[in-house]
Amino acid sequence: MRGFTHLSRVQYAFWFAGALLCSLCAGAYLERRFYQAAESRRLEEALRFNGTRPVPMPVPAPSQASRRAAGSLVGRLEIRRLGLSAIVLEGSDSRTLRRGVGRIPETASPGQDGNVVLSGHRDTFFRPLRQIRAGDRVTLQTPAGLYRYVVEWTAVVNPTDNASLKETADRSLTLVTCYPFRYVGPAPQRFIVRARQVAPEASRS
Repeated sequence: MRGFTHLSRVQYAFWFAGALLCSLCAGAYLERRFYQAAESRRLEEALRFNGTRPVPMPVPAPSQASRRAAGSLVGRLEIRRLGLSAIVLEGSDSRTLRRGVGRIPETASPGQDGNVVLSGHRDTFFRPLRQIRAGDRVTLQTPAGLYRYVVEWTAVVNPTDNASLKETADRSLTLVTCYPFRYVGPAPQRFIVRARQVAPEASRS
């Protein structure tokens, strides 16, 4: 009888832990959906407002971009062939990456010369990147304009390899996520996607 009671307690503990884990996962999922929807509305409102202006909004200087508040809206990243569409936020802290794709501070802002570096989780927003290939089209819509890119190459590197984050001579876009995609726990490597800008920005999409 005592053994039966002990088994019941163990089963209850496992059920409780499972329920708690499901609740946490559901909460994180709902937070992502809510935040993505809210920021998408903000972006569309900004685009409509800018469409009534005689000139497009200026691109922030590097010093201004680096002072943006963490979690503030940058734009929307899309790769139509992969069905990827995600709001891009400023920063690469855990709270920001839980809610969207993050622009790594001190890298270029969209519309500037240099390398725009975006980071995202492999098990949420950047999961579709496992099927990306050279030649894929990438767009980055911001309140200031629409920027188009074409993927040139992908690579798997060690976390200490920061070469892909450095400035580039041309206007580039770099996407960074953990690798392997199906790895359980903290992944040991990084997956890099490098694209080059192929069209001048426009004030509206």
